[in-house]
Amino acid sequence: MKYLVGTYNSRTAVYAVTGESAVNLTALNPAIGSDLTALISDATLLDSVSGQIDTAPELSVSDITPALPVAKPGTIICLGLNYTDHIKEGGYEIPEYPALFMRGKNSIMAAGAPLVRPSCSDKLDYEAELMLVVGKGGRHIQESDALDHVFGYTVFNDGSVRDYQRKTHQWTPGKNFDNTGAVGPYVVTPDELPDGASGLKIESRVGDEILQSSNTANMIWSVAQTIATISEYTTLEPGDLIALGTPPGVGHAKKPHPRWLKPGEVVDIEIEKIGICSNPIVDEKGFNAKDTAA
Repeated sequence: MKYLVGTYNSRTAVYAVTGESAVNLTALNPAIGSDLTALISDATLLDSVSGQIDTAPELSVSDITPALPVAKPGTIICLGLNYTDHIKEGGYEIPEYPALFMRGKNSIMAAGAPLVRPSCSDKLDYEAELMLVVGKGGRHIQESDALDHVFGYTVFNDGSVRDYQRKTHQWTPGKNFDNTGAVGPYVVTPDELPDGASGLKIESRVGDEILQSSNTANMIWSVAQTIATISEYTTLEPGDLIALGTPPGVGHAKKPHPRWLKPGEVVDIEIEKIGICSNPIVDEKGFNAKDTAA
């Protein structure tokens, strides 16, 4: 199943997407709710409407404004340094243990929403990433069982303010500016993708300019390994988000000059079989998040 959470006629709902058409699942069963939280917790909700989807009214996907797939994720965990060539371009040593950090809820926003370059820095970078939505939670999850804990996969742009990222050994400041982490718009269930979403082309672009181009098969730590590693130290819960690192080609490593995102540009992150996360870049000055709220 390919899901889209979005707003149409001022109402936010969960949609099932086929091609360029979408069916409002929430209208078929209000218990599905306005984001994926209920479906993640109770798979029988989808069963309750499965017989109605083929004959239900359809909308054009282009008429729906994307919202966050999970409105209030409990935890957002990000994996850095997960592609060898990206590690080398950043001047890091290849780690023996994943570089993990967290994002706060104010740092993320939906696909299509403005990605905000802060007033205190012009060094806003892009990072194309595969992101998973945790389905079944747990602690001490075995790698052999880990893929059973994935509800679905989506696209993430881990927008990074590089000078603030480098101010300390911890990456928290540069990874947590408001409205810099774009999520979505689609969540695709594992049955629609290769195991662990491996072998998918992943790319970032501004217009015709290809910034990054790689394949999720090049990740050092797989989805299953990452889930097992994280669950060693924390209990994963349904609806948590885990981002799986970016391939080479980020802006700060471009030669002869860094390639920062600038207001007026639109950055696209695409992962094969999942979709495109597209966001305009705006300057913080004059930006009001309430003006873009669904």
